[in-house]
Amino acid sequence: MRRFILLSTLCLAAGVVSACKPDEEIASPVEPKAGIRFINAVPDTGAANGLDFRFVDIVENSSAYNIPFRNLPQTTAGVTASALIQFKPAKVGARHFRIFLSDTLQSVASVVLKDSTLNLEATHNYTLLLWGNARSTDPATRMRLSVIDETVPDPTTSVALRVINTTTSAIDVRQYVSSGAAPADASWANLAGLSISTYQQVAPSQIKFNVRPAGTTTALFTDPLALVGQGVGTTEKDAGGCKVGVDCIATPGTTVAGSAVTLIVFPAYVAGSKAAASATSPAGTISFATPGSSFMWDRRPPGTCTVAFGC
Repeated sequence: MRRFILLSTLCLAAGVVSACKPDEEIASPVEPKAGIRFINAVPDTGAANGLDFRFVDIVENSSAYNIPFRNLPQTTAGVTASALIQFKPAKVGARHFRIFLSDTLQSVASVVLKDSTLNLEATHNYTLLLWGNARSTDPATRMRLSVIDETVPDPTTSVALRVINTTTSAIDVRQYVSSGAAPADASWANLAGLSISTYQQVAPSQIKFNVRPAGTTTALFTDPLALVGQGVGTTEKDAGGCKVGVDCIATPGTTVAGSAVTLIVFPAYVAGSKAAASATSPAGTISFATPGSSFMWDRRPPGTCTVAFGC
C-alpha cells in the first residue's frame, strides 16, 4: 500500500510542475523530398512475392516491397491501373539502393538483382523501371533498369499522354476519344520494344488506346479506357465521401486538364518462371498469359497538391 501512495504522490507532483510550465512549441524542420515509384516489368523472374526495391543507405518508409510482375493491376469501373505503382517520398541527395528477390526464405530474399546509386533532386518525381528479360543474353532484350526523371511540362488546358512499351517488339498505338473509333493513322507509330514515347497533348476527354503489333491490323488486346480522373469544382464525391476540390484533391486523368497519363504495355509472363501469372481484381482475374496494359498518372493538375510526389 505504501508503495502505491508514494507513486501517486510523485505523479501528482509531476503533474503540477508540468501544468505550471508555459506551453512550448518545437518546430521540426521539413526535409526536402523527392518521389520514387518502382515498376516490375520483367516477365521471366521473381520470387514468391515478386521483387523488393529498397534504399540501403538509410532507413525510411520509401521501399517498394512485394512487387509482382505488372505491379498488381486492378480493374475498376472499366479502367485498369496497377495498384502498386505510386510515388513515395524519399530523402534527396546521393542514394544507394538494391533490388532483391522477394521471398520468405532468406536464401532467396538475399539475392540481389541490381545494386546501384542515384541522385535525387528535391520536388522531382522518379520512375525506376526494371524491364527486359532476365534470361536473355541479347543486349537488346536483356533485363535493365531505367531511371526516369518525371519532369512533365504543364499541359495547361490539355492532357498529356504517353506510352511505355515494355515488350520486346515494336507496336503501333492509337489514342482516340472513347465515344469514337480508332483512327487510321497511329498516334505513335513503330514504337520500339523497351522504349518510351514522347508526350502528346490532347483535349480533355475519356480516352481509349488501340495497341497493335507494328504494321498489323489486329489489336494485341481489347482497347483499354485510360484513367478518367475527377477535377476540382465537380459535385461528385470520391469513394471516401469527400467533395473534390473542397476537402480532397482532384484525381488526375484524361478528363482533367493539366494531367499527364501513361499507358504501360506489358508482355506476357514466361510460363515456368517465378513471374506472376495473373492478378485478382474486383472485376475478376486478369491473366498475364498474353500481353496486357495498365495506366498510371505522371502529373497532377496544378494547384491541387503541394507535395511533388503526389500527396
